[in-house]
Amino acid sequence: MSQPHRRSVLNLYKTLLYLGREWPQGYDLFRKRLHKVFTKNSEETNPEKIKMMIKHGEFVGKEIEALYKLKKYRAMKRST
Repeated sequence: MSQPHRRSVLNLYKTLLYLGREWPQGYDLFRKRLHKVFTKNSEETNPEKIKMMIKHGEFVGKEIEALYKLKKYRAMKRST
């Protein structure tokens, strides 16, 4: 894996780990699954496929953020 891809992948991994702190089933489960997915794809060398996987990971991160915001909104609506 070339350096630009490596840096992008590491940043994505760190971002997803940070987002996983509030995962409903627990941080340990989230971390184990995330690690499993990243190690499964660690041997990929095709730059186009790596870019595609990075974009998918960024999409997943945005979806997790949206879920957290929705959860927060629903909790706020219930309290009023």
